[in-house]
Amino acid sequence: MKLTTNTNVSVDGVMQGLGGQEEDPSGNFERGGWAMPHFDSETAALTGEVYQRADAFLFGRRTYEVFAGFWGAMKDSEDPIAVALNTRPKYVASTTLTDPGWAETSVLSGDVAAAVGELKAKPGGELQAVGSLSVVRLLLENDLVDEITLLSAPVVVGQGRRLFAETGPDLAMELVESRATTSGVTMQVYRTAGRPRYG
Repeated sequence: MKLTTNTNVSVDGVMQGLGGQEEDPSGNFERGGWAMPHFDSETAALTGEVYQRADAFLFGRRTYEVFAGFWGAMKDSEDPIAVALNTRPKYVASTTLTDPGWAETSVLSGDVAAAVGELKAKPGGELQAVGSLSVVRLLLENDLVDEITLLSAPVVVGQGRRLFAETGPDLAMELVESRATTSGVTMQVYRTAGRPRYG
């Protein structure tokens, strides 16, 4: 399977608390909900297309619990995101979660990088890691990511946890697809391409 990441970010790379004030106030984060003013029907359709590409999903525990509480309660919805999430296998990286509760969920409790490597070796299309900052950073550090999908909202949040750490592995990327909505949300799909070249 191809491993992709699906991440909502601000222009300055923040991915914390995009959905609302209560979603993730950790670290005294006070600017939650920054993506919502830009989430119109066009952006929802674009996001739904991204989710529909997945054959299976991968989460960290925090993102999993948010999604299970919201999307897991929409089992009968025809929303393309809800349909994808409720009908396809889900994997959650956690050392403490024992009873996930959301149908078709398996817990990866040991060496996450090794477990994801085994999942990638299986036949199939796309294993999509959604949100899940710590998991995505771990996957990048272990050179497991094949494509990165960024849905960027036209806002600088100015605080909060960012997708890429201040220091970390470097990575060359090739642009595969780029689209924009009328509300200013852009989607970029990048294929990972090894180490960058420096001039």
